[in-house]
Amino acid sequence: MTVTVQPITPDFAAEVGDVDLGKPLGAEDLAAIRAAFAKYAVLVFPDQSFTDESHLDFARNFGPLETSVFALRKDHKLRLNPHLADVGNLDAEDAILQAANRVRLYNLGNRLWHTDSSFKRLPAYCSLLHARSIPPIGGQTEFADMRAAYDALPEATQRKIAGLVAYHSLMTSRSKLGFSDFNDDERKAFEPVPQVLVRRLQDSGRMSLYVASHAGAIGGMPDGEAKALLQQLIDHATQRQFVHSHRWREKDLVMWDDRCTMHRGMPFDDQRYKRDMRRATVSDVAPTCEQMGLAVAAE
Repeated sequence: MTVTVQPITPDFAAEVGDVDLGKPLGAEDLAAIRAAFAKYAVLVFPDQSFTDESHLDFARNFGPLETSVFALRKDHKLRLNPHLADVGNLDAEDAILQAANRVRLYNLGNRLWHTDSSFKRLPAYCSLLHARSIPPIGGQTEFADMRAAYDALPEATQRKIAGLVAYHSLMTSRSKLGFSDFNDDERKAFEPVPQVLVRRLQDSGRMSLYVASHAGAIGGMPDGEAKALLQQLIDHATQRQFVHSHRWREKDLVMWDDRCTMHRGMPFDDQRYKRDMRRATVSDVAPTCEQMGLAVAAE
C-alpha cells in the first residue's frame, strides 16, 4: 500500500499514514511524500518508532544533513549525534536542565518565531522533528505559512520588498532574550549573513516571505526603518489565518519546509516535565540570494 495523505488544513498541513519511516522507502512512497511536501509544507507522520540512525537516513532522502550548532563548543557535551539538534530540556545524562543552565537559556530562543538555520549562508531546506517524550500539557509547536502570508500582502508592499536583502544572525535572535553567552568560535560562525526577503520556491513556483527573529537589518535601509519593516512582516505572517498549531503526541515526526514557514515552540513547565525532541535538518541547494539571482556580499 502506498502512503496516504490526509489534509489537516486545505493547503498547509497534512498527516501522512501507511508508512514506516524506520525502513528504507520505495521510490513510489518517496515520490508521494515529496509531492505532499511541495503542496502542504508541514507533514505529520504519527506513531513513528525508529532509531536515531533511521531518523537520519530518512532525512538524507531530501539532501545533506546539517551539524548541530552545539558542536561548535568544545566545552559542551553532546547528548545526541552531532547531526541531530537536541531541542528538548535534557542534559547529557538525561536529567532536566537546571533553570540557569546555558543550554536551557539558549533554547528559550526556540519560543521566538524563527526559520531554522536562516543564520547560515546556506540555510535549511527542511527540518524533521521527532518526539521521544513530551510534557502532558503545553509545548505545542506553531507553524506560519509564509507563502499564504506573501500572497495576502498588498501589491504595494510586495513591490516594496522585492529584491530586498535582510541580514540574519543567531546572535540577533538570542539578544532579544538578553542571551549573549557566545565564545569566539560561535561569534565568528554567527556573523550576519544575507538572505532575500522574498523568494520563489523552485518546486512549486510559489512566492514566499523569508523572515525570522534572526533577521536584524536590511541592506541599504536605515536601522530603525529596517527593524520596523521586519517586525511588520512577522506580525503579518503570524496572524491566526496563517498559523497551524501542532499538539504533539509521543512518536510524532513532523517535517516542515524551512524555505516557506516560520515556527515557534510554546512554553511548558520545563522544570517539571521531560521533553526529548530530536531534529534532523537538511541543507538547501544554494544560498537564497544565489537562488534569486542576487549578488550580495556579507556585511
